Amino acid sequence: MAEKRNLTKTVFKKSEFRALGDHVLVHGMEFRERLSRGGIILIDDDMKSAGIRPRWAQVYAVGPKSNEDIEVGDYIMIAHGRWSRGQTIEDEDGEKVIRKVDPNDILLVSKEKVNDYTMTGVDY
Repeated sequence: MAEKRNLTKTVFKKSEFRALGDHVLVHGMEFRERLSRGGIILIDDDMKSAGIRPRWAQVYAVGPKSNEDIEVGDYIMIAHGRWSRGQTIEDEDGEKVIRKVDPNDILLVSKEKVNDYTMTGVDY
């Protein structure tokens, strides 16, 4: 039987994170089933063929050589699959999953949170 370990969590300050080069770090990507306005269940992303679609995420950090049009706090739409696996961190705002996105595959930028109209907030 495996022994239990008492691991301590380190809480970082946002100012301690910085992206390098042209890297863009994001958080808040959704990977779950969605419900259309018409009531159709859109299946979860299986990382292969089902659920393929671009995703919105909020910019957490930008590198010094990144696109000048993107700032921390912006919302960006990223082409499907053009992000890294997530790394869970905890900062002063709570726990987040951070991902690196390919800056060449950023499709749209918004200063305001974008309502993905397939998300209704209804539990089913």
